Amino acid sequence: MKNYKFNIKESRTKNLHSNRFGFRLFLSLFLVLTSWFSSAQVSASIDSTSIKIGEQITYKIQVKTDTTSLVVFPEGQTFTPLEMIESYKTDTLKQNDAYNLVKRYGLTQFDSGAYTIPRQKIIVGNKTFFTDSLKVEVRNILVDSTKQGLYDIKPIIEVKKPASQWWKNVLYVLLALAIVSGLLYWFLWRKKPLTEEEKIALLPPYDRAKLALKQLEESTYLKQSEYKEYYSELTLIIRKYLDEKVYDHSMESTTDELINRLRLLKEGNQIDLSKDTIKNIEGILKRADLVKFAKYSVDTDLAEIDRQTIDLEIDHVKEVLPEPTEEEKLLDEQYKEELERKKKRKKVIITVVVGICFLFTILAGFSIKYGFNYVKDTILGHSSLELLESDWVTSDYGVPPITISTPKVLKRMSPELSKEVAKQAQVTMFGYGSLIGEFNIVVATSKVNTQGDNKLDLKKVVEGNLKTLESKGVQNIVVKNEPFETPNGAEGLKTYGQADFPTGKPDTLHKGNYVILAFNSNNVIQEVMITWKDQDVYAEKMVDRILNSVELIKPKE
Repeated sequence: MKNYKFNIKESRTKNLHSNRFGFRLFLSLFLVLTSWFSSAQVSASIDSTSIKIGEQITYKIQVKTDTTSLVVFPEGQTFTPLEMIESYKTDTLKQNDAYNLVKRYGLTQFDSGAYTIPRQKIIVGNKTFFTDSLKVEVRNILVDSTKQGLYDIKPIIEVKKPASQWWKNVLYVLLALAIVSGLLYWFLWRKKPLTEEEKIALLPPYDRAKLALKQLEESTYLKQSEYKEYYSELTLIIRKYLDEKVYDHSMESTTDELINRLRLLKEGNQIDLSKDTIKNIEGILKRADLVKFAKYSVDTDLAEIDRQTIDLEIDHVKEVLPEPTEEEKLLDEQYKEELERKKKRKKVIITVVVGICFLFTILAGFSIKYGFNYVKDTILGHSSLELLESDWVTSDYGVPPITISTPKVLKRMSPELSKEVAKQAQVTMFGYGSLIGEFNIVVATSKVNTQGDNKLDLKKVVEGNLKTLESKGVQNIVVKNEPFETPNGAEGLKTYGQADFPTGKPDTLHKGNYVILAFNSNNVIQEVMITWKDQDVYAEKMVDRILNSVELIKPKE
């Protein structure tokens, strides 16, 4: 009985373990299938495997992935030996929770033969996929010379480089400058015709007073019984004249203060005014005060007589005024010249202020459009910006060649090799710049004398380069490594990081960056090394452009 119970218990244990194993197997299979279905699917195809010379084929890349993944398709001439003539927009089709992305490229070839389109690199999220290589046949076009005549090859026609659009910006600036200059001339520097008030202001005080009395005579004040306004104008005329020619505080003085001053001037023999003149002026001023402030009533005839009296007394004052001396005339001329200088200085200041505001407006506009640093560096000059905007050169360096685009042609350099290294390797080197400069690039090809099938270790090669940098004064080198692949599929090692570079001055270093590309094939090592100053945005753009242009022609096995 005990044995039976034990067998039942043992059987149940075995069944439980069997069920758990089956569940785990099912769960593992489910996870594998889930991950397989959820991962991206990448495929490539062409619409024809046989074309005529110059005929276009369509290369299609299809990616199926979830909606959260970022997809990066190949760009540039990555289809060598076929030439990409057009990159079409990506078609996107959403299916449930997934995207079906289709990218098409127009390719062609102008030489007959059998070609292989290299595999293409597609990045989906944080994963990298490669398409299969595809074969294409390019056929010759048969020409029946009995029906189609043959013609000479046409000569090479020089194609002018399309003009840049910088002249438009210059035209806009000149147009705005012309408008501002025209406004300044019209409102500030132009000799404007004098207004009636300005012409009167230029008259001598006597002529101005006589003209004002005549205008008062022709006014309608008396006809409309506006005696207050009439006497206000009359007293203003005599006070202005006395203020300019006799006593310079006549305008703000009271009637009693003004008359007392005139009597003091007479008693001091400073001006030979008659008692009747002072008395007549006093009587008219006091009557005017009564009319203006006490609402004193006068008749029209008396008002007219007062105007005539003031007219005569102005003549009497003019007669007794001494003639100005030569010194006074000179001072008067100097005063007028000083006034003219002040006016001109004011115009110059306004013009300068407007010019500065115009300049800052132009700079602000260009800064908004192109960025402040770019505008500043364009005006003040920046060596990296000048290199970035120069006419770049694409050339092959070394054997086997490294094809690379650079802002300047790389010049052949004489590598400094020890005797031991010279026996083991033949080095060809080209470069531009130097380590102590703001931008430096070196391209080197080394043929190493190796025995057997010894594979060259790229990391050791890069370590040798870093030691060479240290021997030239570079310090605190930070090293990072990652795989690198050129647009035409050559794989190598990318080493990059920061370091302190010498400046040419003793005990002085500056922060900088470096990147080293290393490739090997059989006994050939190909390297590209770039160094540049830290936080140089133009140099960083140059580095990206250079790295994207590197292509290798693999040596034959």
